[in-house]
Amino acid sequence: MSRYTADSRDRVLAAVDMVTLVSARTELRRAGVNSYFGRCPFHDERTGSFHVSPDERLYHCFGCQASGDPFTFVMQTEGLDFKGALEALAERFGVTLETEDEDPAAAERRRRRERLHALLERTADYYSRYLWEAREAQDARDYLLQRGLEERTLREFRVGYAPSAWDRVLLASRRAGYSDEELLAVGLAQRSRSRPGSIYDCFRERIMFPAIDARGRVRGFGARRMRDNQHGAKYINTADGELYHKRGVLFGIDLARQAATKAGRMILVEGYTDVLALHQAGIRNCVGIMGTSLTEEQVRELELVVTVLELCLDADRAGQEAMVRAAGVAAGHSLELRVVALPEGTDPADLVRLEGAEAVRGRVGASVPFAVFDVERILMRAETGSAEGRDRALAQLAPVLGGMDASVLRDELVRRVAGALELSEARLAALLGSGGGAVNSVVGPRQSPRPAGPGVHAVNARGDATASRFGDPGSRAERLFLALCVALGASGAGRLARIDPDELLTSALLRRAARHLAANPGAPLADLPPDDDELARAVAGIVDLAGRVPDPTPDRLEHAHLVLERDRIDRQLIRARAQGSGSGELARRREQVLEALRTVGSRLERAV
Repeated sequence: MSRYTADSRDRVLAAVDMVTLVSARTELRRAGVNSYFGRCPFHDERTGSFHVSPDERLYHCFGCQASGDPFTFVMQTEGLDFKGALEALAERFGVTLETEDEDPAAAERRRRRERLHALLERTADYYSRYLWEAREAQDARDYLLQRGLEERTLREFRVGYAPSAWDRVLLASRRAGYSDEELLAVGLAQRSRSRPGSIYDCFRERIMFPAIDARGRVRGFGARRMRDNQHGAKYINTADGELYHKRGVLFGIDLARQAATKAGRMILVEGYTDVLALHQAGIRNCVGIMGTSLTEEQVRELELVVTVLELCLDADRAGQEAMVRAAGVAAGHSLELRVVALPEGTDPADLVRLEGAEAVRGRVGASVPFAVFDVERILMRAETGSAEGRDRALAQLAPVLGGMDASVLRDELVRRVAGALELSEARLAALLGSGGGAVNSVVGPRQSPRPAGPGVHAVNARGDATASRFGDPGSRAERLFLALCVALGASGAGRLARIDPDELLTSALLRRAARHLAANPGAPLADLPPDDDELARAVAGIVDLAGRVPDPTPDRLEHAHLVLERDRIDRQLIRARAQGSGSGELARRREQVLEALRTVGSRLERAV
């Protein structure tokens, strides 16, 4: 892949109007020469502590310590990597980017992609105009408005209508200079079976929903038929091709990204009208998966933007199964899954229409961890009236409980399961342990390593952590520790300076992040390597989390550090036992850490 020249990056930086850029996210006021202040877009605050220096093109928040240049600002607010931020800023401020050593073939591919994007853009505009201006689109307008969708919402999402004629888009595109091959490449036309060599419009007499990527570029379309007897499926999509790949599409990501980045969470729904209804209700951090299955490609796109994914899928068996599949896909990624409970037989669009926006916000605010949903789902379907039925339920519940770290939530779920299966908690722990689905002591602290499961570290004989992505509990604890170090300023920087990242942290990426944070106290987003997108995303995510940690205190930092210290000793114990060496001193040290954890935990409970 070609790289942009350093001169291009410099010209973009020079062209950026920092006040204009930041003002799109928060209102700024002048406070002296080369100095503006406003409320921080990275955390909630009443008094503006976010400072912008236009001449230096830098920003710094004196509250959450977020800081950086225009590139880091766009990366953090829009969920883009460095290359995407560079391209977005270049487009916004009118800079033409040049690539290093771009060969003729690469240049031709780039020019072709630009033409294909332009073709899709003009077609989306055509469909949108046709919806509001054409007589034959009246039924489509009536249908959409009867669903409770307002014209302003439909226009914002560029919803359109494809005419019933076979060649409207084809002829208009030809007149604009586009070839038949280009129309076929972007899925706007298809070949005739009855007339070899002929092509015709792919979409006819359908409501059109543009699939727009995070940078606002049209990639393809989803289309809903208007008549039950109309040929083809109720919903069809652009065929996968050069620009469109259904598995990577998140409907509404271009409009949801800003709100989701600020909130740190995204709501995931199934259909187009669900997305439109929630956005219209003021719930802007919402996207659709354009089907019933979350994909790896969509997860990778989402984890660039948020750390929490709230599943708000239809309240039927298919929706529940879709949530279970989503959990499997998200395992090992940096997303915490939560579930929004919907009344049986409803979808999000129905809920907005029946209960109103505030009720929907309340349901979203009451979302539960995926583990809670999964336990309740299994118990609801279990045949608890027989021993065989309880055994089957136990076999399904074992990996759910076994994949959780020791926590108050896990203890609550254990009590819930024990009561539902008519078992004592001790008996439940024994059965889970003998079944191999969880640790021997499900109710108490960990005594032995868990078998690997979704979102859990796999530990080998050396005690090395593999699969150390942010989605597993260990990496989430490491991210929280680093975020608290950032949130607590000087005291957190002092703690970072005293740790050995190689010993304390299992994630190689977070070790690098820790070293960067220790080398840049007070300015975590400064001096990030321009060619290391992975590190930049990790540090930006940690800074974002630091701004959202409720009530960061030295005791919370101490507790987070002790959790990592306990896990470090556990890894050493595993190595010692595997090598047959003595582990007495490690065991004593572990008890000291556990006692310190209990002491700090008690202080935290009294502070609540």
